[in-house]
Amino acid sequence: MVNSATRIAIIGGGMGGLTAAIALTRIAGVQVTVFEQAGKLGEVGAGVTVAPNAQRVLDRLGVLDQIKRAGATPDGHGVYQDARGNVVTDAAWEDSARQYRNIGMYRPDLIAVLAQEVDPDTIRLGHRLSSIQTSDAGVRVEFENGAREDFDAVIGADGIHSVVRKAVSQFPEPVYSGYIVYRGVVDASLLPDEWPMISQVWMGDHRHFMCYPLQQRKLFNFVAGVPSDRPLAGDWSGPAEVSELAAEFAGEDWDPRLHRFISAIEKTFWWGLFDHEPLTNWSRGPITLLGDAAHTMLPHQGQGVNQAIEDSMALATFLAAADDVSDIPEAFRRYTSVRMQRTAILQHGSRRAGAMFDAQYEFADLQKRDADLRVGRDFRRSAVFDYDALKVAEKALQNSRRNQFA
Repeated sequence: MVNSATRIAIIGGGMGGLTAAIALTRIAGVQVTVFEQAGKLGEVGAGVTVAPNAQRVLDRLGVLDQIKRAGATPDGHGVYQDARGNVVTDAAWEDSARQYRNIGMYRPDLIAVLAQEVDPDTIRLGHRLSSIQTSDAGVRVEFENGAREDFDAVIGADGIHSVVRKAVSQFPEPVYSGYIVYRGVVDASLLPDEWPMISQVWMGDHRHFMCYPLQQRKLFNFVAGVPSDRPLAGDWSGPAEVSELAAEFAGEDWDPRLHRFISAIEKTFWWGLFDHEPLTNWSRGPITLLGDAAHTMLPHQGQGVNQAIEDSMALATFLAAADDVSDIPEAFRRYTSVRMQRTAILQHGSRRAGAMFDAQYEFADLQKRDADLRVGRDFRRSAVFDYDALKVAEKALQNSRRNQFA
């Protein structure tokens, strides 16, 4: 069996990498080292939704209560509404059993909660990966600061511009979607007292705006998607003027309540939205991928971080079942075969959700868009939120053992 003598490097100290460190330590019992290129752990000051499917994983890892204390649970279902604020349908942000309901988390808070669950001696900051090589003895990782170290296996949780991904295969670079998002947070005290503590989405002409509460309702997250060619001219993210965001949603076509929210924004940043077609493979020998490195997806279903958390549980489950270090490549192969179909569906679903929010393609027919949103509400609950990453991995292991002895 793999055990505490088994050494695994995790490249990337973001939300996926830290969750993987917790899962591999607590479920597979291996020794992990997390390498993060930044000088300190942290995330940009914006929000993320911890969805029911990820909460199920975090609950089993023993960290859900800490996340609940740091986050914000909404008062009820969110709403999708048109540009003027007319409700199209509610959004069922809970699983079918109503055991888990979406939690809005300030990204720095989520990083802090996860980091507290990882032995600080296993986290190496200021390590930007430069190369990765396999040999009969395992995997050697080298960093720009001159450090080098050998491990039994490597997990690439290093995001959309993954260096580890290049060691798996030569995949096409992520493709720009034609959209950017403005993101940031608003002090809840700057909003009217009656502002609803739920998720709200306004959908207009080729753009949309979303907000929801964070940090025990002290903050509100916002995400505003608009068409732009800005990333094609240089950087893929950067600071932005609030005035340019406000101009995208100005005029009588937009709900005065939305104008009121935007007037409370003091600072914002922009990000280009990129994704790629589902990869044909995530693993090569003792190297595998996790999170955005494996399945970059658009943010329109709020599943990017949540899928990385699911990955972590599945990966730890397959590693725990490995007989010894020599079986790690097979454990990685089983992990990818289970996870690739799930994430591919959500990659395509996220594109489709964005097209609905922004009235693109066939959804320019608003009646069709609204009907699809209403139908999709219950499907989202059953297909996305009810998913149990542990049970799916355990079932796959049982099936492989049956086939082995058939």
